[in-house]
Amino acid sequence: MEKIESDWDLLEALDPDVATKILMCLDDPADIFRASSVSRAWRDFVIRNGICKHLCLKLFPQLCGIARVIDVSSTPKKCAGVGCSRSIEWDHLKEEHRLYTTLARGLTSSYVGECLADAISASSTDNYPEEGIHNTLESRDRIGRRPSYWSSSGQSNPEVPERLTYKLISDICVITEINIQPFQAFFQRNTPIYSAKAVRFRTGYRILPDDYEQDFKGHESKTSAEKFMWTYTSQEFPMVQESGLQNFKLPQPVLCIGGYLQIELLGRVQKQAMDDLYYICVAYVQVIGRLLDPVFG
Repeated sequence: MEKIESDWDLLEALDPDVATKILMCLDDPADIFRASSVSRAWRDFVIRNGICKHLCLKLFPQLCGIARVIDVSSTPKKCAGVGCSRSIEWDHLKEEHRLYTTLARGLTSSYVGECLADAISASSTDNYPEEGIHNTLESRDRIGRRPSYWSSSGQSNPEVPERLTYKLISDICVITEINIQPFQAFFQRNTPIYSAKAVRFRTGYRILPDDYEQDFKGHESKTSAEKFMWTYTSQEFPMVQESGLQNFKLPQPVLCIGGYLQIELLGRVQKQAMDDLYYICVAYVQVIGRLLDPVFG
């Protein structure tokens, strides 16, 4: 019987390009960690070919815009002597591997929970602050005898959209689903439900400095609307004219860098009898996802 060598190494047996393609098929950070723990040669191969970075980009395409990751706490290495530039590049690859490994594990294994921190602004409000956007953070549609909801201004054109902007509880998090409850006006005849026809979601970051946030909180002015950069826009999701909490699960988890979410309410379905105008009213908004900041703490 032919004896099988016990020290046979898969990486040495395969063409490097083939080995790279195989490792890039891994879709769990834990598997990449195990592969890099087989031996020093395997670890160097994983680092040199950016396997963990590839996984992060595959899981979260929003990261494709990042040209280079840098650990600001580390001291830059000064180049001196022959081969120093090669050493610096290898150190960078190792650091990049470490950061992307941490990022991948944090994005896929962090605690799943509610991600909304504050309500920032609405594109319009019928009666502010009684019907302001801050009411949508409350899961109850009544607080005592007072109804709790946000209401848009009335429009004769049912196609006029509305926007609700929120601050997330972390500047870096992964959003998986958003739940919205249209408001049912129990104090009006026939208890109409003021839902939208469809919804769309955007995530991104604020261009405006922190100390300007209070200037536009509650109302969305033209200036405030221009102070955000939206890096992700979802597809449109149909909304039904029902008062229950409606679930909108994103096709893929979305990495939000910057900590802001905007909900676009597209189209109106319900007129108010007293003025014959279309309104959109929302009782409650809930955002579910994973937080990443503690991983880097």
